[in-house]
Amino acid sequence: MVAGRRSFQGVLQVAELPRLVDALAKDSGEIAYVLDFEQGQLGDAELHVRLAAQLTLECQRTLQPFQWPVEVDSRLGLLASEDDAAALPEPCEPLLLDHGALQPRRVIEDELLLALPLVPIKPGSEILQGEWNSPGQAPQDAPREAVVAHPFADLRDLLQAREKHR
Repeated sequence: MVAGRRSFQGVLQVAELPRLVDALAKDSGEIAYVLDFEQGQLGDAELHVRLAAQLTLECQRTLQPFQWPVEVDSRLGLLASEDDAAALPEPCEPLLLDHGALQPRRVIEDELLLALPLVPIKPGSEILQGEWNSPGQAPQDAPREAVVAHPFADLRDLLQAREKHR
């Protein structure tokens, strides 16, 4: 494939990638892909992966689904053994071949999983303003006249009254 500079492009259904589906809110949508087999600067075998998709994630702040645009453009150095990884040029990530074989769907799925945010948050969702304080303190953005409730203040008074009667 590398010697012939083969290139493959097409569209996959999101539902066809089970590990990716487990990380999504919905399994609908398509993934456009282009896989180019190339020879690297040092004569090494490389796979240039380009992907584009709209994936449906669940916002961890609002728990609502939202569309996450994903675009991947990565270069993978095709390796027969892990020992060859140190010889890869800087922009390449290692991809260990399974007995000289490459599974394109697995590569596409891996690259998309790596592109997902660790904690999906819908762009534009409201964020909490101010800084977090220790319990019993007013938030930084609270009006100065606001009374801060101390839930155990009555308990403190009862304990002090009890000590006086002893």
